[in-house]
Amino acid sequence: METFPMPPPDHHEQQWMLSALCRQRAPEEFFPSDGVGVEQARKVCADCPVKAECLEYALKYRIDHGVWGGASERERRRILRARRLAARS
Repeated sequence: METFPMPPPDHHEQQWMLSALCRQRAPEEFFPSDGVGVEQARKVCADCPVKAECLEYALKYRIDHGVWGGASERERRRILRARRLAARS
């Protein structure tokens, strides 16, 4: 199977980012180094009006670091794997 490189994320074209609750917080809160930090970031994401858009953005561009749409790096890998398996069925 041939793979093609993903285009780099364009943070300037995403209108939904203007409504994200994380814009009001320090960026390092969403790039934690431990599980406690992940849980704190998720609490912010839980009430965010653009949580779904954020998660899809991270999945589309295969963003490897941080909490996006309430999902950690590991959770996003699981989501992508499940989607690949579902697409094969």
